[in-house]
Amino acid sequence: MNYKRASEIVSHREICDVYYEKKPVWIQEIQNNTAKIGFLDGSIEQNVKIEDLYE
Repeated sequence: MNYKRASEIVSHREICDVYYEKKPVWIQEIQNNTAKIGFLDGSIEQNVKIEDLYE
């Protein structure tokens, strides 16, 4: 995913299928090229590179 698309998802609160390492996540916030994500299965939150996220 690129920064522009991640920003669109966060700012518009779109419901999108976003994944990190084949697990569904939601993007909580973005800073520079890093996204704070939460896993939908309730796992801990973590910071990842935006480029590692995909739809």
